[in-house]
Amino acid sequence: MGTLWYGGNIYTLEYEDCKVEAVFSKEGRIIETGKYSDLVNQYKEEISKYIDLHGKTMIPGLVDSHLHLIGHGEKLVRLDFSETTNSDEIIQTIKDRTLHLNPGSWIIGEGWNENQLEDQKIIHRNELDEISPNHPVMLKRICRHAIIVNSKALELANISSDTQDPPGGVIVRDSTNTPTGYLLDQAQELVFEVAPTSSKEDLVLALETSIKDCYKKGLVGAHTEDLSYYGGLDKTLHAFDEVLSKGLKFRTHLLVHHLIVDEFQQKERDLGEFGEFGAMKIFADGALGGRTALLSFPYHDDPSTTGVAIHTENELALLVKKARSYKMEVAVHVIGDLAFEMTLDAIEANPPQAGQHDRLIHAQILRKDLIERAKKLPIILDIQPRFVASDFPWVIDKIGEDRMKSCYAWKTLVEEGIHCAGGSDAPIEPIDPLLGIHAAVTRESIYDNTGTCYFPEQKLSIYQAVELFTKGSAYAIHHQHDRGMIKKGFVADFTVFDQDIFKQEPDTLLQAKVMMTIVDNEFMYQHST
Repeated sequence: MGTLWYGGNIYTLEYEDCKVEAVFSKEGRIIETGKYSDLVNQYKEEISKYIDLHGKTMIPGLVDSHLHLIGHGEKLVRLDFSETTNSDEIIQTIKDRTLHLNPGSWIIGEGWNENQLEDQKIIHRNELDEISPNHPVMLKRICRHAIIVNSKALELANISSDTQDPPGGVIVRDSTNTPTGYLLDQAQELVFEVAPTSSKEDLVLALETSIKDCYKKGLVGAHTEDLSYYGGLDKTLHAFDEVLSKGLKFRTHLLVHHLIVDEFQQKERDLGEFGEFGAMKIFADGALGGRTALLSFPYHDDPSTTGVAIHTENELALLVKKARSYKMEVAVHVIGDLAFEMTLDAIEANPPQAGQHDRLIHAQILRKDLIERAKKLPIILDIQPRFVASDFPWVIDKIGEDRMKSCYAWKTLVEEGIHCAGGSDAPIEPIDPLLGIHAAVTRESIYDNTGTCYFPEQKLSIYQAVELFTKGSAYAIHHQHDRGMIKKGFVADFTVFDQDIFKQEPDTLLQAKVMMTIVDNEFMYQHST
């Protein structure tokens, strides 16, 4: 038997302002949309539930096109410094944690960001040594392309003045060549190799916590990249299998990191109806915060560097070629313009099969010529609108204002006809899709209260921003024919808000509350009133 949804603002997203009076869904699918009276007359023998929305607004279920589900869950259960604005508070929190740990236990913190600290300090290992000489300490920067560790962690990782920078990584040193504890990109792996791995129980807890938080934010699914970081592919796959088989319906699309793609291809893998696998994930560069995003020009605030290439041009091309040997698409992390250019070169030399398209993730620092090239290729851009709110204004100092015209250029990308999907990159940014939508339409920074709009010509409409998290996310994984709209034959996944988000002033968007999250025609979250 089925469900009739009615009594609210039901936006189908087939086109802007397209609304219907009612929706009839059954067995996880939308059977018909139209007038309330017509659907009642046609399906009255099949309707077992009548859901009156009482004036609320229902849209297709929101899907985050790029995040790290386990990482988001870990952030919720670990030390979280993503909202901290004082470096002394970080130090005190770590000091307090040492009082409750057995000797030698690791202290791991998430989400610090020097750009939001009052003193903009990058904490030195000596400061950590003073409060925790016997506990290894590892603090992950919000971008996850840098960590700070203390001397105990450096010792366990055998990092000293004599240690060479690994390919694609930097061990930051002081004037005496002594490591400061600040490790960038691939240099992090030296510590990760000796840090404790999460148990299966840890992974299950993190996943359950993460998915339940997604429901509260109105998310019905996500495209996630987790399979290479938690002590083995089998353990991580088993954690996903256990969680998704518990009745937590969440449309989970998993990318496959290139480091485990060979092993992955040998596995029998089936995560059921709510789990599927996608492209091979590759990192082409790092992040802007640590100046490891790969640019074609020197950083404006540090002309001694242009960033870090995780792979040489030849290595990157060979990785794309390997994906093609497995008939896989690629999903490539590219933040800097040179990383983007190298990736386009690799894709042009090794195109995907007919009907496939590749995904370039982030695409923040671009040039007009690169946008023109991208238009001609079967690619989709996974963009994170929230980066505007968290990267401005400091990113202008890093890149230089004269180079910013084609950067964070969401409006240009959309209007040029490049398919775009919207994600958060959680835990790097908050997972709430409304924050991403708000950032796309306001382009205001979280670091000032002036209301400054950065490059207003790149603002999206609310409708365009919502499309990123619905139709865009569906297109990214070839589900544009059954997800992303409220339409006959599509999945019965809905997000319900307490108000009409399309009729709000942009500044009031964040006042909207998620009232219901429905997946497969089943309530996964209802706001308690």
